[in-house]
Formats: sequence, C-alpha cells, structure tokens
Amino acid sequence: MVRLLVLLAGLWATSLLAAPLGRPAPDAGATTPRHDVLVIAAPQAVPEPGEIVRDCPECPELVVVPSGDFDMGGRDTPFEAPPHKVTIATPFAIARRETTFAEWDACVADGDCKYRPDDHGWGRGPQPVIDVSWEDAKVFVAWLTRKTGRAYRLPSEAEWEYAARAGTTSKYWWGKDVGKGYANCDGCADTSLHKTMPGGSFRPNGFGLYDTAGNAYEWVEDCWNDNYSKAPKDGSAWTTGQCRQRVLRGGSFANKPNLATSSARFRYDIDVRYYANGFRVARDLK
Repeated sequence: MVRLLVLLAGLWATSLLAAPLGRPAPDAGATTPRHDVLVIAAPQAVPEPGEIVRDCPECPELVVVPSGDFDMGGRDTPFEAPPHKVTIATPFAIARRETTFAEWDACVADGDCKYRPDDHGWGRGPQPVIDVSWEDAKVFVAWLTRKTGRAYRLPSEAEWEYAARAGTTSKYWWGKDVGKGYANCDGCADTSLHKTMPGGSFRPNGFGLYDTAGNAYEWVEDCWNDNYSKAPKDGSAWTTGQCRQRVLRGGSFANKPNLATSSARFRYDIDVRYYANGFRVARDLK
C-alpha cells in the first residue's frame, strides 16, 4: 500500500499554541492522533486509523477514526435517552475541523454552491462557515464528492458522538466539568466571546478533532426523533422520523455549557439558516 507522507512543519506546534490553559482529564479510552503527518493516500490506498488525509488543496483535513463500541446518549434530558450501545463496525474519516468559510467559498467559486453566507463581521477564511441550512450542507458534500471522486457525506449522529467522545465516557471529552478555556460557548470561559473562533483555536480531543463542543452547531445526517428508543445500533444514520427536521450536535458559541456536552442534541428545519449553525463532513474510506 503506497502512501506519500508529507511532513507538515509546525502543525503539532500550532496545535500546542492553540491549547487552553489547563489540561484535559486523562482518559484511558482516548487515542493519540498523528498531528505531525499528512497522509495523502494513493488512489487504491486505504488510510489507517489516526492518519490525516486531505483529498485536494481546497478539501478539509480528515482524520481516520477507528472502529469500536460506545455507549451513546445520556440521561440529562429525555432527548438523550435511553443510553444505548452502538457499534461502529468499520473505520471512517471525519473532518478535524468544522467546515470553514474558505472551504465553502471554494465551492462557491466552482459554481456548485450558489449561496454565499454572511460572516457577520467575524471574518471568513479559517472561521467555521455559519448561516447554512442542512440542505446547504448537502450541496457542499455533493461538491466534494464530485471534485474528489470520494464518497463525502454528513456524519451520522452516532458517528458524530463517537468521534466527539474519542473514547471518553464523561460529560465533556475533557472531563465531567466544563472548566474554563476548553471550548467556545456562553459560560466556557470567564468572558464569553459571543462569536465564532477560527477552527483549531482550542485543544483537540483524543481523536484529533477540534471544536466538537461549542463554536458552531453541527448538522448531521439523521432525521429528528424525540428519543433513542428505536435508534439504530450500527452507527448508521436514522432516516425515519421527523425528517423535515434534522439533528444538530455540539452546541455553539451562543449556547450554555449544558448544550455543548458530548451527548446533547438539538434540531432545526432542513431549509432554515441560522447564524450559529454549521457542519463538519465525513467520508467513507473505500
């Protein structure tokens, strides 16, 4: 299996500079990502868990998440219950960061994305794209699929939570308490920012994902259901239920910490744009 390994000078140092004061609580289930290496897979190559992949210069960086089991959900609200075991049978790739304005604007430049969202004066470039609907996000993943020949998509809700937890079982991936300086939300620091921050401004979780708590809410593929009583247990998207509404995960800069936990979930109409809503992409490995 042939791969070209391109060393990214300073990438690991950059992630350290972006780390907040204090350190996340250690968790035996967390996996250490390979932040120092970008793996560009040959056409027939399948990257391995922990490797970072980028399929084109305008494409997001993806990290390969290993297969495994986890307990999804929680008991904080009826929406998160009942907790249930989910099996992620095969590894998959998911974006390290929320989709950025730079990536979105590349889709606009190619003519696939017809809508150019407002950045609300917070800047474009590395800022997470916001004010995008679920339908907008689906246009973007279709563009990536056409551009690269790879099967891009939105993650399922189960995949999203599995990747966000990164092997942890606590309320937040860094521990049971919100603390200070681990995420961008209303109450996650001494002074709330009330705006998004560039992707990677805070420490990544054990799988190497940034901003799975706070910054921008993230669309996933699943239809909304009020609880998990009949949820799939194989990691697939739940495509029945209230499908004019889709699930959002992770909370945002505008939300309190209780909506930025690993299990918290919300929903919005598929065609509604809101200034706190964005997304991150996933793709299959074959």
